[in-house]
Amino acid sequence: MVTKRAKPRGKVKARTARAAKKAPAKVKKTAAKPVVKPVPAKKAAGKPKQNINAARLDLFVQEYLKANFNGTKAAIACGYSPMSARFQACELLAQADVQERIETAIKERTARVAIDADDVLKRMHAVATADARELTEIYHCCCRYCWGKDNRYQFTPRELASARHKHELAEVEAGGEGKKIAPFDEAGGVGFDPRRDPNQQCPECFGRGEDVVVFKDTRDLSPGARLLYAGVKTTQHGMEIKTHDQMSMLVNVGKHLGMFVKNVAVKGEITHRNEALSQILDDVDGSGTGLPTDGTAD
Repeated sequence: MVTKRAKPRGKVKARTARAAKKAPAKVKKTAAKPVVKPVPAKKAAGKPKQNINAARLDLFVQEYLKANFNGTKAAIACGYSPMSARFQACELLAQADVQERIETAIKERTARVAIDADDVLKRMHAVATADARELTEIYHCCCRYCWGKDNRYQFTPRELASARHKHELAEVEAGGEGKKIAPFDEAGGVGFDPRRDPNQQCPECFGRGEDVVVFKDTRDLSPGARLLYAGVKTTQHGMEIKTHDQMSMLVNVGKHLGMFVKNVAVKGEITHRNEALSQILDDVDGSGTGLPTDGTAD
């Protein structure tokens, strides 16, 4: 009987190890995960950057007109920092497209309100040339002593009646106490009229009279005076009538008409608009001094 010889255990283990190295490693199969592709971020639903800038420029133009052409205020209203608003306004106003937008906005506003430059100029001229005496005047009137009897204090009828009544009450009170007072003195009498001219022989005012400020009834003002009138203010010193600045209005009218352009070029030559005035000043330069006016004096 033939028996198989048992193989040594060490050799079996070595062969098993070599076989394991040669055999491919078993990979544990797992369910494949779906590949998720990154979804591109959606753009904001707002307007493109170019449109946003255009909207901001439009807002600046609107605020610029509202602020009476004050660029700094307009820039602040648009969201710029107050520290840099002036610089930003200068930058914006220097842009040609902003100037075009401003010009267009002015034309549109003019069309809406149906007012053109001629209308504004007419109103400014009316304010500049209005007669301020229609609002208030200073009257040079007589004083209380000008036309009184013997140049004594003169009463109005009501003042005389009030003074007489007070004297009568004083007499009654003095009679109850057993006293006597002097009879009533009418002084310069009755008839004072502040509208009369001063008496040049008056020993009190010496003909200078008194200055009286008279406020006119605004219901009777002319159209020009109505434009000049800016309301009434009550102060601790009394009532004050406010008016628009006529001189600034007149200057604005002159600027609009180009009256303050000193030099005007005509075919390469300089023509002075104030040539006539300069000639007059040259003529009177030495007036009253005995010096010649032609510049020949030493």
